[in-house]
Amino acid sequence: MTSASPSVPERLVAFLPNLRRFAISLCRSRELADDLVQAACERAILAADSFAPDSRFDAWMFRILRNLWIDHLRRQKTAGPHQELDEARDLVVPSGESAAHARMDLAFVLDALQKLPEEQREVLVLVCVEELSYKDAAEVLSIPIGTVMSRLARARKNLIELTGISFGEKRSLDKKGGVL
Repeated sequence: MTSASPSVPERLVAFLPNLRRFAISLCRSRELADDLVQAACERAILAADSFAPDSRFDAWMFRILRNLWIDHLRRQKTAGPHQELDEARDLVVPSGESAAHARMDLAFVLDALQKLPEEQREVLVLVCVEELSYKDAAEVLSIPIGTVMSRLARARKNLIELTGISFGEKRSLDKKGGVL
């Protein structure tokens, strides 16, 4: 690595919020997400020499984290049932009517997001929340780019149905009969 580019540990510090957000979306538990993030950071630091400075650091870290999550799921199958704690509703916000509505809306959307199949939720979070390109999401998930696109389309459709979003009839139609 050149002295001009930040080291893996330096990049990790700046990237921790994104990594934790993705971990929470995978496992639905903040405590487990923190454990996964810590393990991913340890693995990244130990494998820092394998990181190519000209590649995407976020995609590399998301792949490490996802592989750890898959390993955890495999271990969990042999360990027996696990009771999950749902702490996502323990958000701290200022008092007031708008904050209460915002918290209810967020809880509603989080519930809908958690109801999506895991493969749809992963793609949706990577592309729409973490802002990875379709290509980078495909690399993180080790799937073809077309699969990313179809899973994302299904995830968006299912999220719209689960949240009851309706575009109504106010939207105009283009010349081909499609929605603008």
